Amino acid sequence: MDITASNVLITGGASGIGWALAERFLNVGSQVVICGRRLDRLQAVQQQYPQLKIYQCDVGQASERVALFDWVRSEAPDINVLINNAGIQRRVRLVNAQDDWNESQAEIAINLEAPIHLSTLFIPHLMGKPTAAIVNVTSGLAYVPGAFAPVYSATKAALHSFTMSLRHQLANTSIEVIELVPPAVNTDLGGAGLHTFGAPVGDFADAMMQGLQAGEQEIGYGTSETNRKASREQIDTIFRQMNSRF
Repeated sequence: MDITASNVLITGGASGIGWALAERFLNVGSQVVICGRRLDRLQAVQQQYPQLKIYQCDVGQASERVALFDWVRSEAPDINVLINNAGIQRRVRLVNAQDDWNESQAEIAINLEAPIHLSTLFIPHLMGKPTAAIVNVTSGLAYVPGAFAPVYSATKAALHSFTMSLRHQLANTSIEVIELVPPAVNTDLGGAGLHTFGAPVGDFADAMMQGLQAGEQEIGYGTSETNRKASREQIDTIFRQMNSRF
């Protein structure tokens, strides 16, 4: 991917990893559209970069995903890179979750349904571009699940699986399929203060941009790179250690 001359759409792009990536694409010369649920956040970051385009939507809703795609075709038809970044993480004890299905369903919709649906919506559009990419943001927890976030971990494992199949099916097209695999990153994912121990978001985003420019298809960082390359025996050991206090 040429990170300096792309037209990029980033879901969940007003904060955290999404905004860190958006800012870097803007700084190297690409055009960027971000979408998110909170208009105030979208407008706040647009004030920093007036050339940034924004679109308010909730990608957890199928109708709003379709509306986003229709808006892109009309208002930002040069988009050639889709980054499925929007996500939520809930810390859940399943033995106490009998009444939490609506919350679990929303987590599944944003983390898994949205990137699958948006990918299928955008494939015909992206095939019309000389170069294009679909970039799915998964997690180190896709490879070694966190028992503290069981639904989140399951959605990211499923998205990793989908990304592999999508890459295989699009291998002979102009569309690259790329997976970014964050470790714990110091953002507000799951709630403020939960990931203060994580990798600095700027360092992570810098590494992802370097991997994208280098043409890597699956890009990990820190502990997520360890998880991504682990054997089954190593996965079991990491799982026990990571979840020993839960």
